[in-house]
Amino acid sequence: MSQTTGIEWTDATWNPVTGCTQVSAGCDNCYALTLARRLLAEQYRQRRPQLDTKENRENPFAVRLWPERLAEPARWHGSRMVFVNSMGDLFHHEIPDAFVRAVFRVMLSSPQHIYQVLTKRPGRMLAFLRRYGDLMPEGTLPDHIWLGTSVESQAVAFRINQLRRVPASVRFLSCEPLLGPLRLQLSNIHWVIAGGESGVVRRPMRMEWARTVRDACVAQRVPFFFKQVGGRTPKAGGRLLDGRVWEDFPTSMNSKLA
Repeated sequence: MSQTTGIEWTDATWNPVTGCTQVSAGCDNCYALTLARRLLAEQYRQRRPQLDTKENRENPFAVRLWPERLAEPARWHGSRMVFVNSMGDLFHHEIPDAFVRAVFRVMLSSPQHIYQVLTKRPGRMLAFLRRYGDLMPEGTLPDHIWLGTSVESQAVAFRINQLRRVPASVRFLSCEPLLGPLRLQLSNIHWVIAGGESGVVRRPMRMEWARTVRDACVAQRVPFFFKQVGGRTPKAGGRLLDGRVWEDFPTSMNSKLA
């Protein structure tokens, strides 16, 4: 079943794939890698020797496919927003196209949910959808499948141009952890999330960086969601930006989950 989550911008997580490798500065203190190590350690303590493998010891965050999880969304009751692959990246180069196609077919067959697919590899996302146009008989993905990319600093802002060309009805940016000032041109972008880093090891976010992202969204009429200031824990710094909570969503959410 899907896992409930403390992530403010979604209802649940679904991980048909887990594991990843680092590609940019935003990955340096990866929460999913830290969590994977902790979960495996807990499994060892529970005396599950089948998990105490050489691969797990050497790389607890190796890319793994979980085909048995593909059937989960069909069993969920009601509608929900679902963060796809919170513990990995669906467009990692080690994931076969056939498995990515299987994930998309599940999402396409359950339009009662909203699926939020976030990647640091929008170039592969774009190439994949161009290669498999049969997934989009109307030329674009329906508006219950949101595709996004992480943009933690200006150094990776090129990802926005790649995402802009993806044939999706809803495209979004996750500027978290926000590591520096961003100059954002948001044409054909429909949602922006921003937030500071959390964890024992973390890089502080300057509030003026978040303000600049918010101001770009307001000026360009793009919904803005401020997730967190950051701190030792995700909730340590709170969620206020200039005295208020910012938690706007794309307009398509209102009709899908009404």
